[in-house]
Amino acid sequence: MTVLYLEDFTPGQRFAGGTRIRIESERAKAFAAEFDPQPFHLDEGAASVSIFRGLAASGWHTAAVTMRLLVETEFQPAGGIVGAGFEELRWPTPVRPGDELRVEGEVLEVRPSKSRPEQGVVKMRTSTFNQWGEAVQVSVGNLIVQRRPS
Repeated sequence: MTVLYLEDFTPGQRFAGGTRIRIESERAKAFAAEFDPQPFHLDEGAASVSIFRGLAASGWHTAAVTMRLLVETEFQPAGGIVGAGFEELRWPTPVRPGDELRVEGEVLEVRPSKSRPEQGVVKMRTSTFNQWGEAVQVSVGNLIVQRRPS
């Protein structure tokens, strides 16, 4: 894959991944047990009477899967995918065991850094979808990207 510098990005540019990751029940429960041990992520019975009406993977599990999927797209910024923070992070639809997730990204804004001339910021919307095309995570984040060496 080609490494992209700040100058290679333009607003409206899109990146999609062909890779899909299937969410397995046991892996979702193991993630939740370690990082988000709430009953609706761990136990089918408790989940059935929760707001989710069934077992739901942790949003943080979805975020970790999204990162993995994003790394496998053509979105290959120089210096790696280095986050400077999120302006938005939503989980509009719960992720269920058996869901197959895929990711798409869109560049919203590109701006050189005023204080660090060797880098800039790419604002990007990253959307994660299940197998039915429903958005399960939407984020808008600012990423630090290196400028092309002179």
